[in-house]
Amino acid sequence: MTTLTIMPSGKTIDAEPGTSLLKAILASGETLVSQCGGEAKCGKCHVYVLEGRKSVSRIAALENGVLDTIIGIGSKSRLACQALLGTEPVTVELLGAMSGG
Repeated sequence: MTTLTIMPSGKTIDAEPGTSLLKAILASGETLVSQCGGEAKCGKCHVYVLEGRKSVSRIAALENGVLDTIIGIGSKSRLACQALLGTEPVTVELLGAMSGG
């Protein structure tokens, strides 16, 4: 198991390595929009990985292409549906929680 901390709530959960951030976040009871069902098409599940970025799977071409279309992306940006947890603790920031949607 690995530890996932979700900001801004500060909620911490244990998750299996190989689980997508989207599945782990939703399993925690937090809300994260994904209109495409985890297909890396809508970009709605954009999160910032604040800590543990090296433990999360690498960005593939599909995810990178979608991130390039999103306003406000940065070096910490990931699509939660595509980023898989590794074995080290990870902290993510839910962007919708800050912007109200």
